[in-house]
Amino acid sequence: MNNFLGFILLFGTMLSSAQNIKQKAIPLEGDSSLDRLILAAADKELVLLGEASHGTHEYYLWRDKISRRLIAEQGFNFIAVEGDFASLYHLNLYIKNQDGAANSAKEILQKLHRWPTWMWSNEEVVALAEWLRKHNDTLPQHKKVGFYGMDVYDEWNSKKEILDLLKTIDQTTYTFVKDQYKCFEPHKGDSWSYAHAVNAGKEACTTATKNVVEYIRTHRNKLSAISDDTYFYILQNATVVQNAEEFYRESVASSGPNSWNSRVHHMHGTVNELLNLYGENSKGIVWAHNTHIGDAEYTSMRNAGQKNIGQLIRERLGEANVFLIGFTTYEGKVMAGSKWGAPMKEMTIPPAIPKSIEYTLNQFDHDQFYLIFDDEDRKEENLKAIGNRAVGVVYNPRGDRRQFVPTIIPLRYDALFFFKNTSAVRVLKK
Repeated sequence: MNNFLGFILLFGTMLSSAQNIKQKAIPLEGDSSLDRLILAAADKELVLLGEASHGTHEYYLWRDKISRRLIAEQGFNFIAVEGDFASLYHLNLYIKNQDGAANSAKEILQKLHRWPTWMWSNEEVVALAEWLRKHNDTLPQHKKVGFYGMDVYDEWNSKKEILDLLKTIDQTTYTFVKDQYKCFEPHKGDSWSYAHAVNAGKEACTTATKNVVEYIRTHRNKLSAISDDTYFYILQNATVVQNAEEFYRESVASSGPNSWNSRVHHMHGTVNELLNLYGENSKGIVWAHNTHIGDAEYTSMRNAGQKNIGQLIRERLGEANVFLIGFTTYEGKVMAGSKWGAPMKEMTIPPAIPKSIEYTLNQFDHDQFYLIFDDEDRKEENLKAIGNRAVGVVYNPRGDRRQFVPTIIPLRYDALFFFKNTSAVRVLKK
């Protein structure tokens, strides 16, 4: 398959036949429209829900609907999202109604401050979180559904959380960790400053961050007074610090795929740790961009040496135990920034380019629908590479034509949701 794959990524232009797509399209006309999807995903260990942007209402809305049904009807145990671990953990405390939790989901999400805040500080996430709280209120503590950030960012907040907690739990561990993290002090919360200093020859904190993770892993007895959830929180924050150190250092040292893959391996590792936390037969849901959840092996990312969560999870658990669902649109509105850190604004997504899956699907009558791919779709004569829209948190509509990833759709995803026209996510007001 790999030689054939390389050929079609370079030369292919279409996806299957129009008649086949028309027959397989499942219109989105209400929650019951999802019945076939829920049935297909029900027995999977992980269901990954994508998005073609980080600021589209319809993606959040339908991922919410899918997540609720998987949790309520199929017993899924947690949601892991492309967000910061330490700050979003407060949402986990709230939906589980644990000690120290805030009074509402909105209260937590309005306090998010690290750019791009709109990804999680929005009305759509509030609605899901409040539903999760009500759902969890009917369950015993050990069966409550969790909500976690799985990304590698916000590492300075993670350092602070670790030290603040350890100071109240075990002085010996606190002293050890604080001493290890001293090497970061000259950089005062700026990981880019740290990475550039290391690239210029200054001593790296790689060993120190590894020492902290290993110490916490091997000294659970010193932290015996805390719950497994709190221990996981401390350990995962230490893992964020360790992997963020690698991510930023690699970002400065090389222009290749190492930094991207470093972040991918961290997110993949976080999902695996959550499966371990929730125990035997646990099942999880992942929310992330299509570039993370759609198997990179069947896109041009492969040619650049880039991996992603969808690919790694398929390799680890087996394709039969994973369900990858992409989301995309022909045109619409989106919340994004013109550059990293720029003020968010509503932007227009122009009509998709020809030779894209979005252009192809826009030819059909339904305003919104989804496809579930099967063995027929994956026959070699049906496997053609085609553009697949990818809008990031940084976006320039004038350069939209360059934001399509060559993709073998039926292999990259197990299902694909399509919307002819989409709207921007509803951002919370401060």
